[in-house]
Amino acid sequence: MLFDRLISRWTLGWLLAAFGVPLLLAAALLVGRALTVSPAPAPVAAAPRTPATADPSPTPTESVPPAAPAPDDLPVVTYDPAPGGFPADPGAADTRPVTEGLAPKRTIAAYDAPGGRPRAFLAPTISDVPLTMPIVDRRVGWTAVLLPSANRRIAWLPAGGWDTVTLRDQLVVERRPHRLTWYRDGRAVHSWQVSLGMTGQSTPLGRTFILGRTPPPQEVYGGVDIFALGAIPDDPDAVPTGLRGAHIGLHSWHNDDTLGENVTNGCIRLTRSGQRQLLAEVRPGTAVVVVD
Repeated sequence: MLFDRLISRWTLGWLLAAFGVPLLLAAALLVGRALTVSPAPAPVAAAPRTPATADPSPTPTESVPPAAPAPDDLPVVTYDPAPGGFPADPGAADTRPVTEGLAPKRTIAAYDAPGGRPRAFLAPTISDVPLTMPIVDRRVGWTAVLLPSANRRIAWLPAGGWDTVTLRDQLVVERRPHRLTWYRDGRAVHSWQVSLGMTGQSTPLGRTFILGRTPPPQEVYGGVDIFALGAIPDDPDAVPTGLRGAHIGLHSWHNDDTLGENVTNGCIRLTRSGQRQLLAEVRPGTAVVVVD
């Protein structure tokens, strides 16, 4: 099981945290080595989207770029850092609501552009956790999603082999005011003060998403489940040895003494009551945007 593998993967991280080293959740993330104050501004309303059930039909002057066959030996995206070659997210700082997610039904090839080169496979799960990725763009016959296990990267997928799901929520993290705001259907529901990454281990900017959740392996996390995000540390070598390979996480802590400060290894730390509320209301695949 994913969670069993998680606990063994991060044993050293827990020991470090217990001795007072300010670890962020990157430790309690969904690992398994292969792998869960002023008013905030409202996000700009999203432009109308094409219905999730079908791609727009090409006009007589349009054509659908064909998908090149994917070699069988392409790597599969796992909890480890994703393969290279995928394009940058052109809307990394876009705070407009993302209203649809994509869930693979089988292993599908991910491309670097519509009709471009296949770079990796995306499976229905990552370490037994069902995968849902936010849809951030569309072209005729192609759909772009945020890539898991990478920062500010997207992947293009041809039609077929996946389902769409509705995403009602979005989390926006503002680094300077140390604030996390939960939006539902484009309206602010609640804001919390949060702790963020320390110098050299800053919480990565850009769009990511909730990859999944995992139980806390130790009391230092306040006895509340943890959200693992699709993002990884910008500098993986800067985090403590016990946290190498971990994702950025959203989690609580055993006390609230450092809220509003930069003290974590890159994770986002909020109150236990706030984390419980998000766990009860927000589903995996939900977009998380970190801005300054």
